[in-house]
Amino acid sequence: MYYHPPVTTTMTSKGQVTIPASIRRRLNLRPGDALEFDEAAPFVKAVKAFDAAKMKASVGCCREHAADYGSHTWLDETRGSVDLPPNRDANRD
Repeated sequence: MYYHPPVTTTMTSKGQVTIPASIRRRLNLRPGDALEFDEAAPFVKAVKAFDAAKMKASVGCCREHAADYGSHTWLDETRGSVDLPPNRDANRD
């Protein structure tokens, strides 16, 4: 495990903060990216906002290619094969 010293920033009178460059790089944040804040969290928690329009634009983009494959073959081709543990339920009486 590595120790990461805390990174600090100062909030302005308008409530603005600068996200440190090391965090922007790690989270792949770019100018114009939206962040969502979790108001229920007992600390400041922000995540990169989910872009539903980009997701919807990609739905079905591989439909023609995937038509000849089963789901296991498609997953193996796109992410690599995975060795699954033996099925424990198969040995039960």
